[in-house]
Amino acid sequence: MNIIRTKVVELEVAPVVAYKIKLRHGGSGIKMHRTDQEATVFVEVSTRTGDVIIDGRVDQEVFPYAAFDEAMEQLAGLPYSARGKVKIMISDDVEEEEVCADAQVGCDLPYAAQMIESPEFKSIVDRFSDENGKLNYALMNKQFMQFAQTSKVVSEMVGRRESEKDIRLFILKNRAAFLANKREHLSDEETNALMEALDEINPRSAFKELNLYIRRRLGGR
Repeated sequence: MNIIRTKVVELEVAPVVAYKIKLRHGGSGIKMHRTDQEATVFVEVSTRTGDVIIDGRVDQEVFPYAAFDEAMEQLAGLPYSARGKVKIMISDDVEEEEVCADAQVGCDLPYAAQMIESPEFKSIVDRFSDENGKLNYALMNKQFMQFAQTSKVVSEMVGRRESEKDIRLFILKNRAAFLANKREHLSDEETNALMEALDEINPRSAFKELNLYIRRRLGGR
């Protein structure tokens, strides 16, 4: 069974590997494995602040705070995909990832998880990923804004003072279909799920520049 996660990164501050997992109930978490002993830890990422939520059960001798900071830095921008279990070699034993039945791929997952396997999500990741496999948000926002500048529909929506959310939804819906080379657009629910899947990769908001652009247009600037 695959889980929806990022690729694995190796930390420098401690003998630890880490990856980010998409959760069934919404949001995400960071899973860490020590590579020199049989120790793992799983912490959720706050959907409000984008920071990891570390409680008293985390052994700071095994997983120091600096490891969480480095993991967040290295994992920022890495997209999700459906990937197999992680195998960690410790001496002659193999440890297999068992956390997150909660994060496994399945038809009962919410749209935000299902959309990660969609042509629209994959096409956006392919188009805007840099040489390190991280999403280039500046480029994505720039191209989305360029489309908005020339779109008659966006101008009409601004003229009618439609909401920032609805305008952003139209832009993403249109660009997702274009990049996936599809005639039909996603539904509003699917587009919101796609937006969530992309936005969650960057806790500082994947669409920050686009949102500011739309607000300026609505404010007449």
